[in-house]
Amino acid sequence: MKFGLSSCTRQTRPAPRNNPGRGNTKSKMITLLLVYFMNNPFYPADLLQLQRAVDASVPADARPVIGISTNFKEGLSCIHDDYVRAITRAGGVPLLLPVMQDIDALQAIVAHLDGLLLSGGADVNPLYSGEEPIPALGMVDPERDRYELILARLAANRQVPLLGICRGHQLINVAFGGKNYQDIPSQVPGALKHGQEMTTGHGSHTVRVAPNSTLFAILGKETVTVNSYHHQAIKEIAPGLTVTATAPDGVIEAMEALPDYRVLGVQWHPERVPLHDSQEMEKIFRYFTREALLFKRAKEIHERVLVIDSHCDTPMKFSPGFDIGKRHETVKVDLPKMREGLLDAVCMVAYLPQGKRDDLSSAQATATAMSIFDQIEQQVRLYPDAIAIARDPADARRLKSEGKKCIFLAIENGYAIGKDLANLARFKEKGVAYITLCHNGSNDICDPAEGAPEHGGLSDFGREVVREMNRLGIIIDISHAGEETFRDVIALSRHPVIASHSSVRALRDHPRNLTDEQIRALAANGGVVQVCLYNHFLAKRGKATLRDAIDHVDHVTRLVGIDHVGIGTDFDGDDDQVLPGCRAANELPNITVELLRRGYTPADIEKLWGGNLLRVMTRVQQK
Repeated sequence: MKFGLSSCTRQTRPAPRNNPGRGNTKSKMITLLLVYFMNNPFYPADLLQLQRAVDASVPADARPVIGISTNFKEGLSCIHDDYVRAITRAGGVPLLLPVMQDIDALQAIVAHLDGLLLSGGADVNPLYSGEEPIPALGMVDPERDRYELILARLAANRQVPLLGICRGHQLINVAFGGKNYQDIPSQVPGALKHGQEMTTGHGSHTVRVAPNSTLFAILGKETVTVNSYHHQAIKEIAPGLTVTATAPDGVIEAMEALPDYRVLGVQWHPERVPLHDSQEMEKIFRYFTREALLFKRAKEIHERVLVIDSHCDTPMKFSPGFDIGKRHETVKVDLPKMREGLLDAVCMVAYLPQGKRDDLSSAQATATAMSIFDQIEQQVRLYPDAIAIARDPADARRLKSEGKKCIFLAIENGYAIGKDLANLARFKEKGVAYITLCHNGSNDICDPAEGAPEHGGLSDFGREVVREMNRLGIIIDISHAGEETFRDVIALSRHPVIASHSSVRALRDHPRNLTDEQIRALAANGGVVQVCLYNHFLAKRGKATLRDAIDHVDHVTRLVGIDHVGIGTDFDGDDDQVLPGCRAANELPNITVELLRRGYTPADIEKLWGGNLLRVMTRVQQK
């Protein structure tokens, strides 16, 4: 028989947990109490002594806050104290989350979490997976199902590290789109006994851990003996999740989405292993707490510094009725995702595909760019208390201090200038921060990286454009420019230039990427390479991950230093290109987590996330 103490949001007296397989013994109670008091300091009923202990305590600012989902019984939000002790021993700060369906309240709670543990409990309602209940389905708690599915969605939106235990493991699978067995004995032929009749601290069967998994790296072994208290299990693994452990009968015992997403689930109860035998299972909680601490540090950096994405094509998504303040499944940058991803500013471009270059077509290109800017301003006017147009670094810093997001206006393709140099003054008056000189195809300014060359670099008109942009204080962007164009710009420009969304050719041989020679020249000019997250430019056959993107950051940093690198996502430029680990603006903190993992300092990350770009902007706008 296993005794335990419960943690509740309403106080109740600790009660023994009945298990019909074993009898009560005094020695087990003594052992439990010893374990409990080893992890919970004893204070006598002395108010002064208690207050002195509180005042002498060291604030736990460096410890991550781990939310723990609770059971809902007779109006009480409660959970077994083993979860609390496991998180505390691993270095985390446990926070019990009351069962509720108030999405706004839960959203506010999740925003302050560094990790979320979904705990064990009753069966998961199969209706959430599109299946009808079978006779062997056990007790379902509708309130808890809704509450934990809300929590899982909110945590995923913010990329909060997730750990699921038993029911929590199954619920994560449902939340991500998988299906569960409702009852192992009746649905899995030849299944083992997964509901053991012995104390929870003893293992009842083994599981085999996949050797190439993060779980294997955590536990350090391929075969692990685990306890087993479930009659439901994962049947069909959700998209994006990977099976990492199975029982001898084939039942899925663990899954993960690591390393691209910090999601881990185990079917057994690692928190129930007695303290003297717990080192192996404690590794799971220590790993989870370390990941939560990295996430906490990443959030703190985002909250402190000005985080800027130097290139997104979201205006391409401005269909009739579009609302930037609402969440859109097919849009990578909107206000909800900017809030969740702690993204302060974006350079939103007026993109123009290269078209005909007669006078009428050129004038139409200019009008199209101005129309796109009007659409961006219309979106901003919908939410004056949440977002604004920024014209310079001072605007961006002020808006962040006011709790607002901001947009810098930019143009992708100098085709918008047409044949009239005076249009540059119109764009400057509108607030344009930078102009990408070309796209895929020659224009009247220069030759591109992709497309037939026409001018051998900058045209005569292109040289005038560069001089006028320098005079007006508009940043020159050489992304998409051919190598001859790049050399001409570097030789002619009096101010630093940028590559707003370009990656490294040494790692991915593509004409859109920059050679090491170009990166050195750009750095010598004082400029910045804003690494692009378009996965076709990161790895062959487009099979890139977040780690590949950071490899490009590493390469630039090693080559020319941290002062000349940043991030330009190119979000919303192509829906077919989704980078695992950073699919949209809400997942940008994953970049910061990986940078911290690789040893970048907060000062380095501040430069990378906008400090370098703002330095160039300040220099250029000073003319």
